[in-house]
Amino acid sequence: GSAEYPSIIGTVTFYESRYGVLIMADIGGLPKGDPNSCQDSIFAFHIHEGGSCTGNAEDLFADTGMHWNPTGCPHPYHAGDLPPLFGNNGYAFSVFLSNRFSLRDVIGKTVVLHRNPDDFHTQPSGNSGQKIACGVIRSVQSDS
Repeated sequence: GSAEYPSIIGTVTFYESRYGVLIMADIGGLPKGDPNSCQDSIFAFHIHEGGSCTGNAEDLFADTGMHWNPTGCPHPYHAGDLPPLFGNNGYAFSVFLSNRFSLRDVIGKTVVLHRNPDDFHTQPSGNSGQKIACGVIRSVQSDS
């Protein structure tokens, strides 16, 4: 999580399958929405082109760059555009399948969680707001 959201912690795991890449996000410590409001906690979730979760005073994750978009498609058709995460009392869990990339394509890129939901319309990034958490996608090999 960012300095403003230090309690955010989680894991995003990518599995290669014969149908595409299976992505599992397991995130805790998310900002909680007002249960009496129609605007609960929905967070934009993307793969970004940069390979570092560093930045500057204005954008702590500026070095993540833009959404990963190797084919130059408009938003929301970037390879890095992922389904939103729906907060559940500070926790989110999601599993989905994508055929927009292979596992080796995303190693070294970053996954970024944004404070607002993606509107799936505004160019270039869906008006998804502040970056609140980031992780670098790394390859992990099993010994078994």
